[in-house]
Amino acid sequence: MIALIQRVTEAKVVVEGCVIGEVQKGLLVFIGFEKDDDESFIPRLLNKLLSYRVFADEDDKMNLSVQDIDGGVLLVPQFTLAANTQKGCRPSFSSAAAPESGKQMFNEFVQQAKSNYQKVETGEFGADMKVSLLNDGPVTFWLQVN
Repeated sequence: MIALIQRVTEAKVVVEGCVIGEVQKGLLVFIGFEKDDDESFIPRLLNKLLSYRVFADEDDKMNLSVQDIDGGVLLVPQFTLAANTQKGCRPSFSSAAAPESGKQMFNEFVQQAKSNYQKVETGEFGADMKVSLLNDGPVTFWLQVN
């Protein structure tokens, strides 16, 4: 289970011309699922995501989490994170979770996120999404649990 997190001052997801998810200061989180992932991984990744210290404190050190700053979290499913890019010039998605499994895990991840934190917005699994953001820093991290 992979999360690519970006510290943002704003981010939004548009589907068919409509904004379906939007946050101001907080995290844009792209989430990808691999074949061997299961729902038992979700609490570990979610805990890490919500407590990961990427925001500056009063001494300008990265010591604050998204929860500490009361920031937003925008969760966006992105199966391409599970791509194998080791060979050739075309990604292989053989290690990615099947669409049905990925959708189920994304929905469960969203449900658990919303149960643990009030400022959660989402993209839409399987939709043609237009994602825009203003990366703050830029600050981007790859989180992975298995």
